[in-house]
Amino acid sequence: MSLVKALNLPRHEIEGLYCAWIPSGMVDRLSLKEKPNYDCVFWNDGCSVYENRPLQCRTFPFWDSILADADAWERAAQDCPGVGRGAMHSFDEIVDALEQGYARRLIERRRDIR
Repeated sequence: MSLVKALNLPRHEIEGLYCAWIPSGMVDRLSLKEKPNYDCVFWNDGCSVYENRPLQCRTFPFWDSILADADAWERAAQDCPGVGRGAMHSFDEIVDALEQGYARRLIERRRDIR
């Protein structure tokens, strides 16, 4: 299932209400908006769209910025009750999952850099 089906809204409305374009190198990536405290727009004592969460969420906490060093991992663990809990995954399992996810690709657009 997808956010379109879960929220019963057309994609362009979901993008307008719940998403923002974030610069990333030569492209912009579509990302879920955050609340002023940096919580996801869908977080309310738990994820309100968990079964339909996008790739951005399914790959958390295995983001480059969080895997960068132990301190970043610890900060994520302090903010998210699920980090460091549940089944342990090997490095190869994490890499394989990320590669499969990225094969489906994040939603990107080329930035005009004139």
